[in-house]
Amino acid sequence: MKTSLKSLVALVCVGFFAAALQAQPAPKVYVIDLAKVYDGHYKTEEQNAKLKDDQQKAEEDLQKLNNEGNVLVKQFNDLKEQLNNPALATEAKTKAQQELEAKGQEIQRKQAEVNSFRSNVQRSLQQRINLFKQFLLEEIGKIATEVAKKKGATLLLDKSGPSLIGVSSLIYFDPAYDITEEVAKEVNKDRPASSVAAPAPAAKPAAPAAQPAKPAADAPSVSFPGSKK
Repeated sequence: MKTSLKSLVALVCVGFFAAALQAQPAPKVYVIDLAKVYDGHYKTEEQNAKLKDDQQKAEEDLQKLNNEGNVLVKQFNDLKEQLNNPALATEAKTKAQQELEAKGQEIQRKQAEVNSFRSNVQRSLQQRINLFKQFLLEEIGKIATEVAKKKGATLLLDKSGPSLIGVSSLIYFDPAYDITEEVAKEVNKDRPASSVAAPAPAAKPAAPAAQPAKPAADAPSVSFPGSKK
């Protein structure tokens, strides 16, 4: 009797686990190229246009600072030439030496101003890019999830490379399960008619200040959302 009871319990347990396994949905995996959707999003295009305009303005401001530095350098060199004049009186030479030292300090302050301005611009633009990228990827992720769920997906994988969110671990997938284009169409369904911006003209690099001031580095350089390196 005991053996029969144990057998019955065992059968009930087996039946329970079998039912649980049958209730578990079969895996249905879809893939998406988040980087492609991100790059083709109309909001990314609009953000790129704004960033390029702001960088153009920053480069113009940086050029003005460099021009001011070049004026100071010319004044420094003129004072230096005066000091090299053997006919210059002792009193005049002393005054020129004092002015030369003061001008050198002014050049150093201007160089520090240029470096600080460039650093602040780079940091500000990069922060804007990072915040925008985080916001838009979250938005795309929600839409991608909705599209995948409508298809009955149990798993959605990103096949993007390291350019956006890291190295993909996807080795193979059936293209029939790629929903990239469908998600791209969904995220751009509300695209404003005027959102396609014309490419911004390439900005001229800021000219470095002449010696003895250290040459200013190139204008701020940042990676815009969706830009390819």
